[in-house]
Amino acid sequence: MRQYRLDQRQAPLLQALEEYHRRDRYGFTPPGHRQGRGADPRARAILGADTYRADVLASAGLDDRKSSNGYLSHAEELMADAVGAEQAFFATAGSSLSVKAAMLAVAGGQGQLLLSRDAHKSVVAGLIFAGVEPRWIPVRYDRDLHLAHPPSPEQFEEAWDRCPDASGALVVSPTPYGTCADIERLAEICHRRGKPLIVDEAWGAHLPFHDALPTWAMDAGADVCVVSVHKMGTGFEQGSVFHTQGGLVDPDHLSACADLLMTTSPNVIVYAGIDAWRRQMAEHGERLLSAALTLTATVRERLGELDGVRVLHDELLAKEASHDLDPMHVLMDVSDLGITGYQAADWVREQCRLDLGLSDHRRIEATLSLADDEASADRLLAAVTGLVAAAPALPRATPVALPSPEQFEPEPVVLPRDAFFGPAEQVPAARAVGRVCAEQLTPYPPGIPALIPGERITAELVDYLRSGLAAGMVVPDATDATLDSFRVVA
Repeated sequence: MRQYRLDQRQAPLLQALEEYHRRDRYGFTPPGHRQGRGADPRARAILGADTYRADVLASAGLDDRKSSNGYLSHAEELMADAVGAEQAFFATAGSSLSVKAAMLAVAGGQGQLLLSRDAHKSVVAGLIFAGVEPRWIPVRYDRDLHLAHPPSPEQFEEAWDRCPDASGALVVSPTPYGTCADIERLAEICHRRGKPLIVDEAWGAHLPFHDALPTWAMDAGADVCVVSVHKMGTGFEQGSVFHTQGGLVDPDHLSACADLLMTTSPNVIVYAGIDAWRRQMAEHGERLLSAALTLTATVRERLGELDGVRVLHDELLAKEASHDLDPMHVLMDVSDLGITGYQAADWVREQCRLDLGLSDHRRIEATLSLADDEASADRLLAAVTGLVAAAPALPRATPVALPSPEQFEPEPVVLPRDAFFGPAEQVPAARAVGRVCAEQLTPYPPGIPALIPGERITAELVDYLRSGLAAGMVVPDATDATLDSFRVVA
């Protein structure tokens, strides 16, 4: 069990908000709704009066204009102590902002960064924003499951041998499927060369608080780790924290990079939610997560008893697959039911009023959290049981033209920044083959781009995206939502 230096019973941002209301403060400042007094009553009835009351200005509001009470800095110190990092920084624009700040700090300007090709679209946005040159590390693409496992230490070694001048490396772990890289070995490989390792651990905010979960990136030696408190924690949407340690990344420069991207009007509700979640985890995390893991094991077992539903576990940890797995990502293969994951997710939403976090051409995923209990688990089990019964009457799955593993790694031609901001034109899909892509094309979720700006478009990837769209795939960032045409470098 982690030992704390600071009094983890405190929640300075939450307590300051309580004090703000107790002292009956009022501001002739933004937000203009004035703690809900001016808000549309219809909106107040839906969003809640307390939501508006908690929406106050951060400085010259919750704190004074000099932030002399240090509520935010104290909350960040408590967070770093709770998870065993040296520094922690709060962000209110999700891990999408935090990972960009880390990329800017490590390789901004003219630098190179080693990246696994299964990176989230926010990482690609960081490449475009910062002008960083990606040096891709091949993923381990599973030919049976048709999904990408995190890169192996051997692949990391080879990537560094090819690109010794890269400024650092970035890996996604856990992936949206819950699979994890061997971060300890990856960090050792980077540190042997004096280079930092950034871990996009957006799905791993809960990992520091229970020994039965995969190893927390800071404990494994990562230099910067980004987490989304709203994913597997109990904070509000957009709540993110990036943690640092060691001497390879200057924390002051990292903070300055985040400041370039951060809003000057951070949401106090999001900040307070992060602060409250940290206190909850420090005080009760082990007990709450133990209960969640026990429930997860039961759910996995009961779902696995349903005909046509394959709950993935051992397959994700086989040789040459992932190093570890967060079992709270309950990934189900429904292809034996003769339907796609897209159809399954739509049926469950329409018929059972349940939303699933991930769906693809053959799978659906439910992520459990410490908030779940037997009642919510029973709803999930009833929904999937109903899906099994309904599947024979659903239309047969529309096939998706899946490229080979090699074809999922298109040729990089120009920098993503240059392709995105340079002259471009829209051309019909057939004429796009062979051209250089000028947009992100991202099946979502999980949000891993099939094509990014600067990569050469292949016939296989065009067929994959267009057949996927016909089967129910969502590609929200395409300039042409029909994918009848593609945006390419002119």
